Amino acid sequence: MATTPIHDTAPDGSVPTVSFRTVLFSMIVLWATYFILTTVRAMVMDFDLQFELGWRRLLVTVIGVGFTIVLWLLLRLFDTRPLWIKISGAIVLAMPVALGIGQVNYLVFKDTQVAQEQAYAKKYNLNLRRDESGNLLVDVPVRRVGPVPEGQSGGAVPPGGQVESVIIAPAETSADFWRKLLDVALGRYFLLLAWASTYFALLAGVQARAAQRREEQFRSAAKAAELLSLRYQVNPHFLFNTLNSLSALVMTGKAERAERMIQTISRFYRHSLANEPTADVSLIDEFDLQKLYLDIEAVRFPTRLVTVFDLPADLEDARVPGMILQPLVENSVKYAVSPVSRPVTITMAAREEFDRLVITVGDDGPGVPQGTTHGFGIGLANVRDRLEARFGPDIGFSSAPVPGGYCTEIRIPLTRTTSRHV
Repeated sequence: MATTPIHDTAPDGSVPTVSFRTVLFSMIVLWATYFILTTVRAMVMDFDLQFELGWRRLLVTVIGVGFTIVLWLLLRLFDTRPLWIKISGAIVLAMPVALGIGQVNYLVFKDTQVAQEQAYAKKYNLNLRRDESGNLLVDVPVRRVGPVPEGQSGGAVPPGGQVESVIIAPAETSADFWRKLLDVALGRYFLLLAWASTYFALLAGVQARAAQRREEQFRSAAKAAELLSLRYQVNPHFLFNTLNSLSALVMTGKAERAERMIQTISRFYRHSLANEPTADVSLIDEFDLQKLYLDIEAVRFPTRLVTVFDLPADLEDARVPGMILQPLVENSVKYAVSPVSRPVTITMAAREEFDRLVITVGDDGPGVPQGTTHGFGIGLANVRDRLEARFGPDIGFSSAPVPGGYCTEIRIPLTRTTSRHV
């Protein structure tokens, strides 16, 4: 495959180019059209020596494709240039190539001229010949001037009468040769310009598609960077909360519970850091991660924190952004479990509705304390931003008090790790 360097390269270093197969196909189509039209014209004009002219015309067509390949190799030098430079290059470079084709055409058809003259003379019963200078002569009878002999009609030449050779085509001069060559070359010149226009159109199409792919890749990279930034906001926030809880346990002399919390924190981070920060994870992995977090918090609230997990088996392989539920669970611990002295139940559940995954995180705590926004800022706002960055506007997100507590609901497109057979 031929490659055409251009200024705009793809992120992987490759360059958009029209494949040689496509270029060659366009040349063959153009010259085949020329061959068919000229052959039909010759048949309509009832030229003699159709076979002799036909195979020579085919030879010129094949050689014309070769000359067009030469033109393409020259035009590739302008692929990185503005359109007006490309057009100017085609206008200039096509002329010498057209002259080359014209010269080939002259050499291929040169020896058919004598045969055509002989066929024409035979068809119309003429005596055509060329003299030593190359002039084309025809013999014509000499009209007798004077009284007509008895028994003859006026102007007739009796047998053995005189004839005169008349020049009907003078010998070809150097100027005549160049006029004929230029006439043929101009026809091929516009043919080559037509192909050059086709090539530029193909190149523009390839470059436009490459630019679109680059734009999509850059957009994906920007979205990945946004997701990564949002994800990195979660970990420090979680670490800050857990270290505060661990500090409280140490200061109150609860060393055994603090040690258990440290071990659980270690398991939590080993689990959470095992995945690519911007990658999706299976829903069961996300639920397991939140179980670890709640185990950490259970060290602080051994009698107050109750957890319920409802994950249907057929949704375990559903895909969600990693740690997307972390801020929601943290809010329930902070605003439902921590402020009260009674047991509070935190519930995580998932279900499928009309090919969409619905996840809820709720609690039966006191709802939203007066003067708080229940985690907006780095909490719920972070979750909503990550969902929009991952799925676009095709999401549902609500977070509000409900009778007997607080509930946050997420609705996203349902995608799975692998295809499942129903």
